[in-house]
Amino acid sequence: MRRLSLAFGLAAFLAFLPSSLAQDVAPEPGESFVRARVMEIVREERSDAGGMERTLQQVRLRLLDGAEKGEEILLENAVIGDREGMRLGAGETVVARMLVKVDGSVEYVAAERYRLPGMGMLLVFFLILTVIFGRLTGLRSLLGLAVSILILVFYVVPFIARGSNPVLVSLVGSVAIACTSLFLAHGFTRRTSVAFLSTAVTLACSVVLAFVFVRVARLFGMGSEEALFLQGGGFGNVDLRGLLLGGIIIGTLGVLDDITTAQTAAVDEVHKANPALGRAALLRAGFSVGREHIASLINTLALAYAGASLPLLLLFTADVGQPLWVTLNSEFLAEEIIRTLVGSSALLLAVPISTWFAVGLLGRKRA
Repeated sequence: MRRLSLAFGLAAFLAFLPSSLAQDVAPEPGESFVRARVMEIVREERSDAGGMERTLQQVRLRLLDGAEKGEEILLENAVIGDREGMRLGAGETVVARMLVKVDGSVEYVAAERYRLPGMGMLLVFFLILTVIFGRLTGLRSLLGLAVSILILVFYVVPFIARGSNPVLVSLVGSVAIACTSLFLAHGFTRRTSVAFLSTAVTLACSVVLAFVFVRVARLFGMGSEEALFLQGGGFGNVDLRGLLLGGIIIGTLGVLDDITTAQTAAVDEVHKANPALGRAALLRAGFSVGREHIASLINTLALAYAGASLPLLLLFTADVGQPLWVTLNSEFLAEEIIRTLVGSSALLLAVPISTWFAVGLLGRKRA
């Protein structure tokens, strides 16, 4: 859920970027992006090359940004196969890549559909649901989400980009996110303090687990194309293995605070319902609730990682000439397996840690 919330929050950050960021000066050699509206499909031709259908569209666009705002241009848009995502229609808005050559000539290419307005409406829908069903707690959660995004955007990402230790930066950022999100969402209470303490201790354990698991699996953080792009895109000073560890830590936090908060609340409610229960009985009750929570969360964590990597998993299965053990041995798949194992192990540790802290700090008999 935290991953989904962060995705919505980042969508909001992008959706409401000021339009003044568009290029309003004469273009210089290089690459930039502008919005454009499809005014007309001038021509559309279809052909069949090697059993693959190919459609070539000639499209007339009106530029909505940049120095040439208001002007209309013609460009060609190629659609390979039955890829509706690349087929343009009159009236829609697209993102056009403007390539300015050294001789001053300009070439436009349709890069993407313009999705930010639609994403903004979905964000508003999400906010309305949060307010309706969460009420004041939901509003506080949204505030915590906003702070979490600010920490990621203005602390974690910039410091890692400057060459700082990704593990240390991710750990500090995760603790800050856990602190702000928990206390803003649940208030400054003893229960929340115990949940935060449990989260911090379990997070420290997950750092150790991540180091050990990544070392044993001999991973170097080069299991994705994004890592290679970073190395060749001016981020050669970034430690890819540390970046992998930092990503595992932040990803683990996404589900960790759920179980520590729920476990602490369960122990506290059982104690309030029956203050006469001894610590041993309270521990048994807490572990009983925790085991049920673990069963669902581990499955959720594994499916979240699998869903995010589904296209590449399909590519692996399509390579019938490659043995299964070679596929499992690949660094890309090994990284996803290790992420799941570290996150699941942290969840398993979170139950006894949060239960012990809750029983010790909240389960004392009141006079």
